[in-house]
Amino acid sequence: QFSTLLEAVKIAGLADTLAGAGPFTVFAPNNDAFAKIPNDDLDALLAKPEALEAVLLRHAVNKIILGKDIPQGSNRIKTIEGEEIEVFNDCGEITITSCEGKAKVIKTDIMASNGVIHIVDTVF
Repeated sequence: QFSTLLEAVKIAGLADTLAGAGPFTVFAPNNDAFAKIPNDDLDALLAKPEALEAVLLRHAVNKIILGKDIPQGSNRIKTIEGEEIEVFNDCGEITITSCEGKAKVIKTDIMASNGVIHIVDTVF
């Protein structure tokens, strides 16, 4: 379910970073999220490690944020890349909005050794 993300992380040179001590929260696009990107656009992105790195770091935060701890309404959070994203909680339905798009969190609170993963339905 994350093979495209894992390939992208390797290409961008982020494998060691994201496997580091953390703590991290990763809003992880699954394979279906990457499949929404037209093939030519995805191939072009995968061919540009620096651009890919910026996209991937937009999905990661340098602290642990559990789904149950996200306050109701709009919350601004700074990503590792430095961009502020909006994390909106509407009675447990969580959406993420960045300068590049919007995603719905489809599964929260998958614990990892260095943080937490939330699965999102779109690359943002």
